Amino acid sequence: MQKGRAKAEAEHQAELSRWTPELRASSKRLAETSYPSADVALKAVLASPHRRPGNAERDRFRHPRETLEFFGLQPSSTVLEYGPGGGWYTELLAPALAKRGKLFVTSDDPNGTSERAVYGYRLKLLLDTSPELFGKVEPLPLDPKSPKLPLEAKLDLVLVIRELHNLVNDGSIDAWLAEFNRALKPKGVLGIVDHRGLAGADPQKSSKLGYLPEAWVIEKVEAAGFKLSAKSEINANPKDTKDYPDGVWTLPPTYRLGAKDRVKYAAIGESDRFTLRFVKNDAPGPAKAGAKAPSPGAR
Repeated sequence: MQKGRAKAEAEHQAELSRWTPELRASSKRLAETSYPSADVALKAVLASPHRRPGNAERDRFRHPRETLEFFGLQPSSTVLEYGPGGGWYTELLAPALAKRGKLFVTSDDPNGTSERAVYGYRLKLLLDTSPELFGKVEPLPLDPKSPKLPLEAKLDLVLVIRELHNLVNDGSIDAWLAEFNRALKPKGVLGIVDHRGLAGADPQKSSKLGYLPEAWVIEKVEAAGFKLSAKSEINANPKDTKDYPDGVWTLPPTYRLGAKDRVKYAAIGESDRFTLRFVKNDAPGPAKAGAKAPSPGAR
């Protein structure tokens, strides 16, 4: 754990050296702008130099503007980002929501003693990088063994991006889906993106490789009190064969196998992903699957 904290601190110091007075001034303007729409906000944020080196290179695989607009993000939205990881989406959401909206992010205890504390420490360092951008972001400390959000019908949107398979792996998916449901406003949206497994795969096995079968996810989420509103192929990748030695982490950007067959995996690109929009189902009786929506910008 100490090695992980030291690496995070070294990366943070290197990142701070990039933050000139000019970058801080432009970031302050970015966060203080009252954007009239998500489209305007996201175009400005995606083009901003505040993004960490290399992050913009992932846009062609992750389609952040199309994805967030598909989920219905607005500059005035109250949003929870579950599992921000390295903050790839956080650095987009924070300035887009800073003026008129609100961003919560789940966080492991940065001062804890478990291995997960490193993730919390990395998030803390990210938020400390720029008060101009991240000063209004509210971390929510979580206990992975007992999920509990201090929110009750407060959220317009919950984002779970490339994290649902982790909830399956640690056995907390049911508890977290219940918390997301409780924290969302009536008709609030749960947006999920994850690595799409083979149809009919055993989710308990495929999740260990990072993949989940889409139909199983829909059934699971709807059983938790949501209704599938729409799905999109924005983040689909038919080149992904889903049969790699180290699961989805064989592919970029992780490249867990290092130099071995790197050219081959780079040509595949990031994983094939489903993009699902669910609405909190307040009507009595079982939820029913929604119709498939058009996928603007799909590739």
